[in-house]
Amino acid sequence: MQRVVFRNDLSPAEAMELCIRSEGQVDIVTDVAPSASSRVISSSYAKLIAVDANHVLAGTFNHFVKDIPFHDKRLREAFNLSVNRDHLIKKGFLGYANPIAAMTPSWAKDFPEDLEPKPYNPAKARQLFKEAGSWPSGRKLEIAATERYTDAARLIGYDIENTLDIGVKIKIIPEYNKNSWLRVSAEKKLHPNWDIMLADVFASFSEGTPAFIHREFFGFDGSYRTGPPLPTFDRLFAKMAAQTVPDDLIQKAKQIDTYVYNESLALFLVAPKKLYAVNRHVQFQSYRTTFELAETAVSNMHWSRMDNLI
Repeated sequence: MQRVVFRNDLSPAEAMELCIRSEGQVDIVTDVAPSASSRVISSSYAKLIAVDANHVLAGTFNHFVKDIPFHDKRLREAFNLSVNRDHLIKKGFLGYANPIAAMTPSWAKDFPEDLEPKPYNPAKARQLFKEAGSWPSGRKLEIAATERYTDAARLIGYDIENTLDIGVKIKIIPEYNKNSWLRVSAEKKLHPNWDIMLADVFASFSEGTPAFIHREFFGFDGSYRTGPPLPTFDRLFAKMAAQTVPDDLIQKAKQIDTYVYNESLALFLVAPKKLYAVNRHVQFQSYRTTFELAETAVSNMHWSRMDNLI
């Protein structure tokens, strides 16, 4: 390719229409929502490309709330065992996601191979929920999520409500107000008015995953940590950060993910796939970590090369 043009004058909806209904305007659309995948698949101008990305969606527990004992591991585990991840992937992501054991995707170099995703186990969830103490009478669990994860939030809320027999309220954060909500969690000057927030984050490399994902959720300077600092996590993270030998760094990273898993520090959910709408005459090579065009090419039938055939 001689030139790449990034269109910043189009909304996502406009870009999608130009890609799947015409040629000559948009060749690649990033971050396609699963709900739009069927439109791409049925297009005569574009194809859908899905990649298992280093992208994780999880729920962060609000430890600042006074009437819910999120400090109790049994309660956190109860919520994890209440979610049917297979159903969540099928209905909430139309199959375009993978279950995760903790916070490291299974294809990353520093994934602990002995970890398995938390099972959907309503009976065990109810037992742990009861052992953790009485739930405040009439108290609804409030789950916050951005518009992108509306369907996922509702499915998760339905599972928790029916498994633990508690009320659940879903708060959908509008896109225009997203940064304001996230700033409350990041600055930690005010206490958020939700109990669990669904947050997504990605890793730029396939090793040292905790530096990108775990730190955001649990680290001293993590944007999504909602509660007091976690000394054990910070100590493990400091040991990983001090490693200069790659194999040693990977082992320390595995220890972090195992610790997070054993303590059920988050509501572990899924690793959403990255979806792209790509012109039929573009050979697009996708990456797990970032959006790259280094190995992308176009065929002789691409609209930009048709003049060469005349």
